[in-house]
Amino acid sequence: MKTLVENIKAQYEVFAENAALQVEKNNKAAGTRARKAALELTKLLKDFRKVSVEESKK
Repeated sequence: MKTLVENIKAQYEVFAENAALQVEKNNKAAGTRARKAALELTKLLKDFRKVSVEESKK
């Protein structure tokens, strides 16, 4: 579970950095990277939810 949370934090940092570049400097490549990071974040958050629910049932 700790590893999953660390992966979520790392992926969010990638997303935040690239999203800021897209907004501030109109960097189109950064926008693509931000969208890719957002998709990966979605997957990680779904995994977190599954693990969290399983842990709460114990």
